[in-house]
Amino acid sequence: MSPDEYTIQETFVDVGDGHMLYVQDWGNPKIKIPFLSIHGGPGSGSKGRHKNGYDPAKQRVIFYDQRGSGKSLPAGSIDHNTTQDLIEDIEKIRKQLKIEQLVLTGASWGPCLALAYSLQYPKHVKAMVLSGIFTGSQDEIDWIHKGRFRDFFPDVWQKFLDETPKAHHADPSGYHLKNALGDDDAAAKRSLYALDNLESGVMSLDDRHTPENYDEYETLRSKIENYYLANRCFLPDGFIMDNAHKLTMPIWLVQGRYDFVCRPKIAYDLHQKLPNSHLIWTISGHSADHENWNLLRTIRLQLTEVSG
Repeated sequence: MSPDEYTIQETFVDVGDGHMLYVQDWGNPKIKIPFLSIHGGPGSGSKGRHKNGYDPAKQRVIFYDQRGSGKSLPAGSIDHNTTQDLIEDIEKIRKQLKIEQLVLTGASWGPCLALAYSLQYPKHVKAMVLSGIFTGSQDEIDWIHKGRFRDFFPDVWQKFLDETPKAHHADPSGYHLKNALGDDDAAAKRSLYALDNLESGVMSLDDRHTPENYDEYETLRSKIENYYLANRCFLPDGFIMDNAHKLTMPIWLVQGRYDFVCRPKIAYDLHQKLPNSHLIWTISGHSADHENWNLLRTIRLQLTEVSG
């Protein structure tokens, strides 16, 4: 993410353990309760296109790159990189910017981290606007890694098997995860590429996904994501769902009916457990489209007007 005419400040926040997080404060500096944009992945980093969902004249947004992601340093590091670390990082950013309350927003991995932070620091969360709901359970991870989507994308699963030695077809993801986090760089790249294409292959509702050129493929983002998935996002299984009833702030959930990465059932189940949530369905998949962007932008603007 690059600065522009609406950037209030760029800074690096030293969160300890050798990590420096890139932070961009953006929009209207007079807004007292800003949004905190929590990017996906883990490992993806904040992107310039994320600014399109906001009005810089009426809103203030804190964008940042999580440990090892984007412009944060050291790039690609999984050392001292857990969900608990990321929760404390948000708190350190909040304190450094002298912000009392935040509106948390994010998609995919973003909701999981936003909900985990809110369970630990609820008084600092005014509201949440979340989409593509993921809570970090083993069931959600197995949906992709065990190919439970295969009735809908049999070709994607077969391609993954074709990139796996037959001796490991009983647990292809286990084989690739072991390689991905191992010491053999060449084997790690092959397996990260296979795992990346497995997930990317079910993001679109048609055949628009074109695998990245292998020679140009960078492994840093995928390594962080799969490190988290291999460790069940460093959360007790079912932690978010089991504790969701404690979150009483307003929470908007925007979920695509045809999201084959983050299943609609997860959003529905979470909605049932949250005391003050609003679930809005869209006709979309996991990848953001105009319907989702416009809806999220509208919700955020309405929330800005209410919260001031």
